[in-house]
Amino acid sequence: MQAINNYINGTLLPPQKGNYLDLYDPSKGEVYAQVPNSDHTDVEKAVAAAQQAFPEWAATSVTERSRILTKIADLIEANLERLAIAESLDNGKPIWLAKKVDIPRASSNFRFFAQAITQFSTQAHEMSDAINYTLRQPLGVVGTISPWNLPLYLFTWKIAPALAAGNTVIAKPSEVTPMSAYLLSEICIEAGLPKGVLNIVHGDGIKVGAEMTKHPNIKAISFTGSTRVGAEIAKVAAPVFKKVSLEMGGKNPNIIFSDCNYEKMLDTTIRSSFANQGQICLCGSRILVEQSIYEQFKTDFIARTKALKVGHPSDDSVNLGAIVSKPHYEKVLSYIQLAQEEGGTILAGGNAVFPKGYEKGWYIAPTIIEGLAHNCRTNQEEIFGPVVTIMPFETEEEALLYANSTQYGLSSTIWTENLSRANRMAKQIHAGIVWINTWLLRDLRTPFGGVKNSGVGREGGVEALRFFTEPKNVCIQF
Repeated sequence: MQAINNYINGTLLPPQKGNYLDLYDPSKGEVYAQVPNSDHTDVEKAVAAAQQAFPEWAATSVTERSRILTKIADLIEANLERLAIAESLDNGKPIWLAKKVDIPRASSNFRFFAQAITQFSTQAHEMSDAINYTLRQPLGVVGTISPWNLPLYLFTWKIAPALAAGNTVIAKPSEVTPMSAYLLSEICIEAGLPKGVLNIVHGDGIKVGAEMTKHPNIKAISFTGSTRVGAEIAKVAAPVFKKVSLEMGGKNPNIIFSDCNYEKMLDTTIRSSFANQGQICLCGSRILVEQSIYEQFKTDFIARTKALKVGHPSDDSVNLGAIVSKPHYEKVLSYIQLAQEEGGTILAGGNAVFPKGYEKGWYIAPTIIEGLAHNCRTNQEEIFGPVVTIMPFETEEEALLYANSTQYGLSSTIWTENLSRANRMAKQIHAGIVWINTWLLRDLRTPFGGVKNSGVGREGGVEALRFFTEPKNVCIQF
């Protein structure tokens, strides 16, 4: 059985105390490898390496940093097949999806920030007798903590801008899906990334994530994950004035008006509901449909959903693979039960699936639930699985009431051909991202993040480079 290693000071190392956690293949429900169960000793070793590497890396020219990050992007592309298989094996997503979305996006993250840092400019302010100019300097050693749903995609989304800006990094991938991050360690070695610039420490949130958050020599934490954990990070970081960027949960509304491009809407809504087994923080889990087309939509959406195939991730014909872990599988099933207790009607799915030959895996049919109040638990709490609710609305005001009624405010989708209505709604929705007549269409230059309990700060483009640098004003009198 394979045991993967930490990546510290440019070397692949076992955990210092020799402890490991089991790593499961969700498609089979079986252990297939082991991941380091690191603790504070491994974090300390990584921080020491990052501190030693920081002065030289910060002084490295932007051109050279850009060259190395571009080389990493090239190697990710060259290892597409291997990385996609690893991602699928860890996460349960179809291999075709990892090849089409996750791994190309990981490469794009490095390539984008390799270019963005060469265009990262500062400001100058002229006075009558002086001039002010602003320096943007790297923070030092920074920490990144990424989730299990889009493992390499979101891991690189944080690492790339931090490295591009001249910081050294302690990175913790999810202990549930660490394999692609481990393979990235090998890629970084091959790309010639200097020792200690990136350090990947595997382990759970308590022994590694919490240690990173409270470590006095880690100057910032960029986190993606649950609102509960984000709140804990904020609580620890605030008293020591550590910079934090928190991208957390979502309970996103998908608002459909009768004047929409119906076929495009239907195709996209299937994807925005169930892509990656619904395990994307941006999925539209609450579908609000204008009353005049509600019955037509319900009929068509149910038919499309029931036609989706659930099966082993290696099968190119499947639409949905396995749920990432047994605890999460049980959580999603418990919410389906809760929805029925709250008076909901299951229109499609609602059950576990047992593909032939993989009966011990964790599979759930894509599920549609009707008849729930907008303020019930099922419509208020993040399920993070292949489960959506549908409900009708009569007016824009009613749709906005439902859309804004949760503690979350990450993303939203509006379907209408009425430009005035689209702008009106976009302005009033409590969300960091509003898609109009599309979903998950991303320009990496744009700010990404949420409001309310969905997040603090923004990632992407200049926002990420600003987060990972500190501004310093210099004033020179003539």
